[in-house]
Amino acid sequence: MPDISSRVQESRVPRQPGGAALVSYVLPVFNEQDGIRHFHEELVAALGERPEFTYELVYVNDGSSDGTPGILEDIAKNDRRVRVVDFARNFGHQMAITAGIDEARGDAVIVMDTDLQDPPAVSLRLIDAWRDGAEIVHARRRSRQDTFFKRATAHAYYRLLRSSTDVDIPLDTGDFRLMDRRAADELRRFRERSRFVRGMVASIGFRQSEVRFDRDERFAGETKYPLRKMARLAIDGLTGFSTAPLRMITKLG
Repeated sequence: MPDISSRVQESRVPRQPGGAALVSYVLPVFNEQDGIRHFHEELVAALGERPEFTYELVYVNDGSSDGTPGILEDIAKNDRRVRVVDFARNFGHQMAITAGIDEARGDAVIVMDTDLQDPPAVSLRLIDAWRDGAEIVHARRRSRQDTFFKRATAHAYYRLLRSSTDVDIPLDTGDFRLMDRRAADELRRFRERSRFVRGMVASIGFRQSEVRFDRDERFAGETKYPLRKMARLAIDGLTGFSTAPLRMITKLG
């Protein structure tokens, strides 16, 4: 991994030994000034339904060039559960997830996007599955509000990846998932530069389950994963978890 220059706003929530379980949310953010306040309000409302847990919310600002940093700073001032990690520049979604997991201190760690395509209420179902004994809980998309092209290419890619690797990477899942503390610590041992986090999580074992949900439309702004970035992530997945490209190159040679 590169040496990421960042600023971390320290949590003001002391962990109470023997107290309620702490659930950490890792929340990568890039140029979300139009929707980040609304996302935070929705998340806070969802967490209010489960007061038996304590929470920390780790927002990772991935070098946003709009008003996002100032908004996150204001959110942190008004919610003592919030921590903010600021990247000096844009390092990408997978690095933002990695940095957030490195900072998270909870008994369980939930990774989710902040554009409300991952509904905060669904994260409570991930917690329920964790309390029932699962150590990794994947949020699997039952449906998604995207263009036909994106739905079709994602559907084909996940099945191609699964058919060409020995790692059982769950179908139709992004990075929205929960990891138990043990699983998160194991994932932190992976320090590759070109990262495909969902493949890494699938490869580490532990008791894994899934929760199905309907993925909503983006609340505001534009997608932060255009075709070029999606292609790069797909290549990282194929080269990192499949021997098919190597076999193809060997045959061509």
